[in-house]
Amino acid sequence: MPTQAEKVAEFRALHERDGAFLIPNPFDVGSARMLAGLGFEALATTSSGFAMTLGRSDMCVTRDEKLAHCAQLVDAVDLPINADLEKGFADSPEGVAETITLAAETGLAGASIEDATNAPEDPIFALDDAVARVKAAVDANAKLATPMVLTARAENLLHGRNDLDDTIKRLQAFADVGADVLYAPGLRSQADVRRVVDSVAKPVNVLGIMVRDATVADLTALGVKRISVGGALARAAAGEFLRAAVEFLDDGTSAYAKRAARGEMDALMAKGAAGGVKETT
Repeated sequence: MPTQAEKVAEFRALHERDGAFLIPNPFDVGSARMLAGLGFEALATTSSGFAMTLGRSDMCVTRDEKLAHCAQLVDAVDLPINADLEKGFADSPEGVAETITLAAETGLAGASIEDATNAPEDPIFALDDAVARVKAAVDANAKLATPMVLTARAENLLHGRNDLDDTIKRLQAFADVGADVLYAPGLRSQADVRRVVDSVAKPVNVLGIMVRDATVADLTALGVKRISVGGALARAAAGEFLRAAVEFLDDGTSAYAKRAARGEMDALMAKGAAGGVKETT
């Protein structure tokens, strides 16, 4: 199994090579192993997808629960894993720094910190506070034996603040204090993606499912470096589960069984397991 240092080096190399790479978001060990078995080069956690596995809404898990989840995924596959650490499970810069230090202990290759407060009445940290929190994460990361790839997220567009100028200003400020990767989830047009990419000098992650009519090739041509899907795979899995359950309850039929994954699921999980471990029943 690769060491954390090897995974971090591999993850950094993905950001440095030409073109974009895909980083899908598993929500449990099985989905992580299937994605690894399919041939993806890196994975990222999803806060909403993981919360769903616990029967909760997004942003409703504890730091300890998230770190345990990260450790499970790191141990499950040989790929670099980036963690969505939400707002760092803290409001203060000191709390964010502590979270980064603890997250690194799970073996992660990367982590992200966002500027959302998780408070509906005031959803985004003031710029100075947001920058201080990112700087604290950067400084804590720099002290690690193996610094992770640190992503800073500007969340305006997910919280009804459709101010692209302010979003870009935040990303630029995050870059200035040392963030490795920049991410503004909620970009919806290729023109807006282009503006962001052209306005910053660091690799940009894009939530591809939200950009209207954009293919991976389109986003790559715009200069995007990393393309993720957030909770979309988890929601797709939940949607199929619900359709099957409703059919069983309302119709008493089992057409859903014809769509079910069987041998291919087991084969992919075995192929994607860390060290090529073969699971037995």
